Amino acid sequence: MSEQRCLEVAKSAAAAAAEIIRHYYRAGVTVHEKADATPVTRADVESEQAIRGIIEQAFPDHGFFGEETGQAALDADYLWLVDPIDGTKAFVRGYPFFSTQIALMHRGELVLGVSSAPEFGELVWAQRGAGAWEGSTRLQVSAVDRIEECALSAGNLKSLASGPGWGAYGGLVSRVNRIRGYGDFYHYHLLARGGIDAVIESDVNILDIAALAVIVTEAGGRFTDLEGQPVGLATTSVLASNRPLYPQLREALAGGLTAGPPEDSGLR
Repeated sequence: MSEQRCLEVAKSAAAAAAEIIRHYYRAGVTVHEKADATPVTRADVESEQAIRGIIEQAFPDHGFFGEETGQAALDADYLWLVDPIDGTKAFVRGYPFFSTQIALMHRGELVLGVSSAPEFGELVWAQRGAGAWEGSTRLQVSAVDRIEECALSAGNLKSLASGPGWGAYGGLVSRVNRIRGYGDFYHYHLLARGGIDAVIESDVNILDIAALAVIVTEAGGRFTDLEGQPVGLATTSVLASNRPLYPQLREALAGGLTAGPPEDSGLR
């Protein structure tokens, strides 16, 4: 199996989804509520159908794990992880912090990721061992090596705020150079290109972050959950940064961070 071929198919699928998403973003769309009280639109469903059709035509023996159209062959050697609109709440409110996330896992290891943000005009991708890229530009995390110089972005902190790790997080915030809350795909794109230095989140699921984990790692960074564990299907939190800062951030957060599952991850 050529991972380069997989990457080209993923990029084609992301482009097809972008056309659908742009149409509905401009024209407007009716919002429905899923069983887990999160919003869904025709744009979510139709863009995932487009992605799934392209992938299944190219790789009929691969598994598929989608946010909207469900799961198939989760035990296959190759498993696609897809969130067609990560940031649907932003999408329906009319602000552009949403993206399409497509990742591929091979026997439990993430091997490629594509993050497409059509309203930002950004398409970022990474392949295991081949770096992270935006167009012809290879992305590289920053070299900042002190917490006091760190630009930290945080998002989805609801479960952290209600748990024992809030004090440790507050202590960290008091030390960093600046704190931002870019959220969703955007702070990971910034991290991968060296625009910020670290990201913390506590209410995520694997479909939100799988592609971004590959991108940040291939840009030279570290990407784990808040406990320092590798990213997997059950991951619900993130600590991501450049390599010099990562052990310092882990130490600063130690003793307090136990981020439980999101209030409702939407995964079953």
